[in-house]
Amino acid sequence: MANKTTWQLDPAHTNTEFSAKHMMFTTVRGHFTDLSGTIRVDEEDPSRSSVEVEIDASSLDTGVEDRDNHLRSGDFLDVENHPKLVFKSKRVEGSPREPGDRFKVIGDLTIRGNTHEVTLEAEYQGRGPDPWGGERTGFSASTTIDRRDWGLTWNKALEAGGILVSNEVKIELDVQAVKETEKEKQEAA
Repeated sequence: MANKTTWQLDPAHTNTEFSAKHMMFTTVRGHFTDLSGTIRVDEEDPSRSSVEVEIDASSLDTGVEDRDNHLRSGDFLDVENHPKLVFKSKRVEGSPREPGDRFKVIGDLTIRGNTHEVTLEAEYQGRGPDPWGGERTGFSASTTIDRRDWGLTWNKALEAGGILVSNEVKIELDVQAVKETEKEKQEAA
């Protein structure tokens, strides 16, 4: 039987960042502060591993309250009607075993009720014991999406040409996860 482990995302040590161009020349960054997720790793065949993540859409933070409120509105994320962003993997390509190993996580990203497949270009960062008797692992990943595919179409044309908000959005993740203990597995069952 394959050695399978379950890991829970540590929100305090996980960063989910997005960035887009404003007025075609300035990069604006933001992140989400409230998320949860589970990584199931098949140690013998990492390609059979899986990831599920839920992000509270209202937890976005760009550092500017007016912009954050606009991004939460119906013009963009419409958090009142679509409170969660969800990623569910379909497959993993590659076999990350050593820090620095690269792999891909292909899955469905749901934003505003629209679901499209994305590919996360990922890198395994390592694994080890923490000071509290647990075990942790880390990954980084990135992808670029066209926000219009998810119904995020609001924009303004600029007098000098171009648009106010780029359609291309970069997503970067730095993930730390804690291994679920046997006791936690039994309590969850």
